[in-house]
Parts: sequence; C-alpha cells; structure tokens
Amino acid sequence: MAKKRATKLEKVTAPSRRSCACIQAHFGLLDRFPEFRANQARIEHFTNYCRQAGDAALRLEVITIPVVVHVVYRTESENISDAQIKSQIAVLNKDFRAQNADISKVPAPFKPLVGDARVTFALAKKDPDRCATSGITRTKTEQGGFSPLDDGVKSSATGGIEPWDTKKYLNIWVCTITGGILGYAQFPGGPPETDGVVTLNTAFGTNGGATAPFNRGRTTAHEIGHYLNLSHIWGENRIPTCRDTDFVDDTPDQFDKHFGKPTFPQISCNNGPHGDMFMNYMDYVDDAAMFIFTKGQVVRMQAALAGPRSELGTS
Repeated sequence: MAKKRATKLEKVTAPSRRSCACIQAHFGLLDRFPEFRANQARIEHFTNYCRQAGDAALRLEVITIPVVVHVVYRTESENISDAQIKSQIAVLNKDFRAQNADISKVPAPFKPLVGDARVTFALAKKDPDRCATSGITRTKTEQGGFSPLDDGVKSSATGGIEPWDTKKYLNIWVCTITGGILGYAQFPGGPPETDGVVTLNTAFGTNGGATAPFNRGRTTAHEIGHYLNLSHIWGENRIPTCRDTDFVDDTPDQFDKHFGKPTFPQISCNNGPHGDMFMNYMDYVDDAAMFIFTKGQVVRMQAALAGPRSELGTS
C-alpha cells in the first residue's frame, strides 16, 4: 500500500504576484516519463500541419468541454462554494470566446489580433459511470498544502483525489498550493493519471474566497491555455532571451514576463513601437490587466482539440 506523506501544516501565504509552476512541473514529468518528450514532438508536428492547412484541419464549430472540479480542502475556508466554482466557469466562457467586457481595453494596434477560441466550458452532468453529477467533487485532506513538483493533489494516496477519465473531462483541482504558486497545468501528451489543471483556492473564480489581485478568474484561464498547448508568451527558457519563442506568429517577441498592471507600451526585443503584448492571458500580469488570446494562439488551441485532446467536448 502506498505510504502517505507527512502532513503539511505550515502557513501558506497567498501570492502577491503571479507565479505559474507549469514549466517546473513539466520538466519533472519529462524526467519521470521520457515518452512525454516524444509525444510533444509529434504534437508539435501536427500543430505545424494545422497552422499551414488552416481551417481545413480544425473544428470550426464551438465545442463545449465537460469540466469536473475537484475541491481538496483541510479547512472549511478551503472548501470553496458551488457559487465560487460557477463564477469561474462563467469567466472561462467569456474569456475563451473573446466576450469579456474588458476586451475593450486591448490596445488599438493589437485589436485586429483578438481571437475567439470557439470553446466553452460546462460542469459535467454525468460522471464516468454515467450517473448524474454536479461536476464537483469534495475531498477532505490532512495536507496543509500540495506541491506542484509531485502532483500529490491528484492521488488519494497522497491526500488528494484521482482524476476522472482525462480523455473525456477537463479535470481541475482546487486546493492550497505551496511555494507561492497560483496554479499549473499539464501540456498535451503527458501521463493521463496527472492530466489537468490545478488552481489555488484563493485564485479561483470571482467571489467567495477569491482574493485580489487574482479574483477575476484569469489564473484558470492562463492554466487552461497551457492545457491546450500554449506556452508563456515570452517563451520557456529559464534564462530570458529574445531568441526564445512561444511558437505563435502574431504575439510579439518578448524578453521576459510582466507583473502587476503595466502601462502600454512596454518595449523589448526591438518590438517597438507597440512592444510586448503583456495583456495576453499567457503573461504574468494581474487578473485585471490580462484579457486577450490572439488568433495565432487560437490555432494552437484548436490544433490540440483536433489532435491530442480530440475526445474532449461536444459541438
């Protein structure tokens, strides 16, 4: 029988600026599952094909992805309400369709690049056994927090809960995360037993325990971007460089991440006069400062939905 880890009761401080552990978790998975790297290479080849083939390779209809939210909690304040969960789903359905009210704040030079991902989200109505469900599970834990480096929240042996069928559902775990992390996600092509998104409980949704400056639901939008094969907008090198890429043609080259609420423009990598697209969901700015996916990012997300995540969603 798997041995439970020691209970973690250290104080977990809410982050004051965005930090995503997607890349750290990703490199850990690559070490444990070497086939993940080969899967990613195949996925990138297919993504390039979709980019060249255009609409002929993609699903053009709007699809709805069934979501299961796994609330893993030790204290009652961590056991977030149904209302807080539903507020997050509402945010996703606006942000991924480019229907968010603050999209009007996109700077004029970037407005022609705004993309509609043609994706909506709905709490699952049937569980894997085809029984009626609210799309929400609740798991009491002894753990004071979970690390993104070992995916402990995704296993009952380590105080969490296993995912539902990751080919059919988007699994989102909501919990306390250690290390000042707001969330992380698994790129397509990884092991199914850890596939999905993890979000800090105080950065999920728009009401209840959601805490500024991460109380507009954008952390989960950012992480689902990764889940649908988007990189951070500045690239993924551990040391910033203008030679790195996010594999998207219509996002300007950008030296590094931005925090807080930058003013437009922010110029780097000789990308003036308009500069960095810091208001993109895949940067690190506060929730109130991010509000755009681009058309090029939509192609990557749709390629993921046509390829490695093709069993997700209904039209």
